[in-house]
Amino acid sequence: MSVDLTLSHLILEASLVVQLVMLTLLAASIASWALIFRKRRALKQAHNGAEAFEDRFWSGGNLAEIYAQVQTPHEETGGMERIFRAGFREFSRMRKHGAGGEPTVEAAHRAMRVALSRESDALEAYVPFLATVGSTSPYVGLFGTVWGIMNAFMALGQMQQATLTTVAPGIAEALIATAMGLFAAIPAVVAYNRYASQIERLINRYEIFVEEFTSILQRHVQSQPAGAAARGAAE
Repeated sequence: MSVDLTLSHLILEASLVVQLVMLTLLAASIASWALIFRKRRALKQAHNGAEAFEDRFWSGGNLAEIYAQVQTPHEETGGMERIFRAGFREFSRMRKHGAGGEPTVEAAHRAMRVALSRESDALEAYVPFLATVGSTSPYVGLFGTVWGIMNAFMALGQMQQATLTTVAPGIAEALIATAMGLFAAIPAVVAYNRYASQIERLINRYEIFVEEFTSILQRHVQSQPAGAAARGAAE
């Protein structure tokens, strides 16, 4: 007696619980792959944006001209550019209102820290989902396997003569759930570890820029009178 052990047949003949487990794992896998490609594109854009802006910022141009170039938001704007824009905008606003010295620099620093927090949240958005898929999918698959094997042995107990042919389909369909759990988990874990490292490096890079730009603003307000500090930042 031959038994159809093709993948499609095993899935269609699996019990309802095992099929639900497989469907859940398939949905998790599709969602994680979509997030993997989306985050890959976003992190690449953030990295390229930081590279381009740092080249422009440290090229020796004056801050007012750089700010004029980046003050209009656009889709390709990088996180570092947005942080600079927030800090210089607050610095200029405080100087226009007659504030001087450390309060102006502190206000600009706070504005940049707020922008940095927003950038960090955007970079980290949905990444924990990959960790969740990576950590739970094997257990969900294992649940489907245990359930399928339990059903196979319960059916086996009702038979007068048990052979490998009668047991094989039930065990095979149960093991598919484990395979699907691993298929969903492994890419998610690899992507999570890779993206978490990239995000940490980007955030550290942003934090270093915030401190460096704050130091530049401090030197401007210390080297020029209060009324000329904003103009000095532009020269």
